Amino acid sequence: MRHTLQMLVVAPWLALAPIASAQQSPATDGPAMLVADQVFITSDRILIAEGNVEAFQGDIRLRAQKITFDRDSGTLQIDGPIRIDQGGEITILANAAEMSNNLRDGILNSARMVFQQHLQLSSVQMTRVSGRYTQLYKSSVTSCQVCDDGSPPLWQIRAERITHDQLEKQLYFENAQFRIMDVPVFYFPGLRLPDPTLDRARGFLVPSVRTTSNLGTGIKVPYFFTLGESRDLTLSPYLSSKTRTLDARYRQAFRNGNIELEGAFTRDDLQPHNDRGYLFGNGAFDLRHDVKLEFEVKTTSDDAYLADYGLPDLDRLRSQLTLTQVRRDSLFRAGAFHYKTLRETEDPTLIPSAIADIYYQQRYHPAQLGGELQMTLHAHGHTRTSDLDIVGRDVSRTTFDADWQRSWHLQNGVIAQGQLGFSADAFGIRNDSAYPSRANRLTPRGAVTLRLPMTRHSSAGASQYLEPIVQLGWSDVTGDTVPNDESNFVEFDQGNLLELSRFPATDAREDGLALVYGLNWARYAADGWQASATVGQIFRQDADNRFTKSSGLGGTSSDILLAGQLKLNEGLAITARGLLNGSLNFSKAELRGDWANSRLDVSSTYLWLGTDAAESRTEETSELWFDGSYQLHPSWSASANLRYDISDARASHAGIGLVYSNECVKVDLSVSRRYTSTSSVEPSTDFGFTIALNGFSVDSGNKKYRRSCSNS
Repeated sequence: MRHTLQMLVVAPWLALAPIASAQQSPATDGPAMLVADQVFITSDRILIAEGNVEAFQGDIRLRAQKITFDRDSGTLQIDGPIRIDQGGEITILANAAEMSNNLRDGILNSARMVFQQHLQLSSVQMTRVSGRYTQLYKSSVTSCQVCDDGSPPLWQIRAERITHDQLEKQLYFENAQFRIMDVPVFYFPGLRLPDPTLDRARGFLVPSVRTTSNLGTGIKVPYFFTLGESRDLTLSPYLSSKTRTLDARYRQAFRNGNIELEGAFTRDDLQPHNDRGYLFGNGAFDLRHDVKLEFEVKTTSDDAYLADYGLPDLDRLRSQLTLTQVRRDSLFRAGAFHYKTLRETEDPTLIPSAIADIYYQQRYHPAQLGGELQMTLHAHGHTRTSDLDIVGRDVSRTTFDADWQRSWHLQNGVIAQGQLGFSADAFGIRNDSAYPSRANRLTPRGAVTLRLPMTRHSSAGASQYLEPIVQLGWSDVTGDTVPNDESNFVEFDQGNLLELSRFPATDAREDGLALVYGLNWARYAADGWQASATVGQIFRQDADNRFTKSSGLGGTSSDILLAGQLKLNEGLAITARGLLNGSLNFSKAELRGDWANSRLDVSSTYLWLGTDAAESRTEETSELWFDGSYQLHPSWSASANLRYDISDARASHAGIGLVYSNECVKVDLSVSRRYTSTSSVEPSTDFGFTIALNGFSVDSGNKKYRRSCSNS
């Protein structure tokens, strides 16, 4: 029969658990619970607990065969096998232990310390010093699977002594050797590494090797600085035969937000007499009254820097500062934007580079009219750095808009929707002699939409949905003629099929009478697969020559909009959208496929665009994108990506990668090739190589393959 004893004298012993705070006295944590087959006190005042001994206090659990406490000498003798656990973070295993009366000092024989069931430290002897330090003699460290057959782990660090500082959560190595398959590779007289329970620690991060045809072979060695609990800085020198680069990243968290800045300063042989670099930054803050402040900064020293150094492949850089307030019945948004183009075909002085935009909308629900009334005030302005006539045009615009909508349910399931609206626009135009400096415009509008949603359920459990739609819309634009400066590229899709104006901005509005028809269909099978489709077309009283050829909206009848999606149970999804013209040819088409399961993750997109001089496209565009990964083995995964220009029969970008990962190491190999070239960017090949030792970092939560001793 097992016996239980509550006793204050056992509580201090639990300070052995190294994760316990060294700044607290464990005895003040309350009594411990001691459970054993036998618990008794001898005549000479020695407490003995033996037989399946277990002691509990908080999240600490001790298991041993025997505990002997001599009150007079103040010594504690523990016979093993001994196991100490706390919260799943740290486990200590030993054969025997002897501790002092205050348990701040002691010796454990044939001991092992395991962090998070992953990183293990083995030693001949473990010593507890001053209640804070744990010293291991003739020790080894590894996160690899250790087998009982005596075979060495894939890697290990052997040291004459290892000291664990439980307060700072650091591991200090003396006379350490880094070994691969028990073969010494590196020697370190002294080495410091964080223990896995530490979230943030100053020190070196995983280095990487990068080889490119433009920059040669180089190595990047990041160093992480902790600047308090809410800030950190990472500096990453990148050195090769052709570049000297210092990368930096700064992060700071505030009570109501955060910021992150990253950038680099470079001197290289590609532009030997120029200082090069980039700066990207972003931040978000929650202010009073539900207001959110956000900013984003993107700038580079030259157009080729991002491509040369393998950074995000952007063709325009946007910097912005925005204020947003979203409430149940109101929306306020104000922003300032700056654009920098990296496109060789664009003159940076002729694009709108500085933009200011203020938008406010309030919703009302008038009881007498019913429905919803939206009142909107929108102010916008953009400028170009050029002052040339026409091409250097600057425009400002103020818009007031009122829109009322209401629905009625009629007989036989028909839903009628009514819409009435009115907008007033005031423009200011500079550097364009073709238009007046001041212009005004009024646009009343209205529409009636009829829908007939229908559903059907089959005996097999499938359900179908069918909804024919017809809309008659009208708008009348009166006033001065203004330039189309923001709505040059128009997309015709399901989102704007029933809009009264399909231009992306309000500087251009559709005019006249229009009839729209559409059909929505969907099917949901009982076994999980589903399909949906949309068909729609627009007929106008008068053609609008502001729509481009490939927009599908030119002439008195638009192209037929076709869109659909198919989702299967095996993780396969196919999405398609296209515009079919009167000659039954596609003027624009896009097809996307996604397939994901436990081993495969693939996505691919095909895009076809017809010629359109208004969109600066003198030749047909036909491109294919592919991005995928496959789990070859629990420890091996492969990836590939491709961007192929079918029209020119050449790839613009391609890459492959191979990753090996198990419980103790991760090796990442990658090769990518950029084929495109401009006056500032040359084609280049990029090789990447990274080795990371798992165990000395916070667990990412991803599943890791652990090798078995029979098949390692």
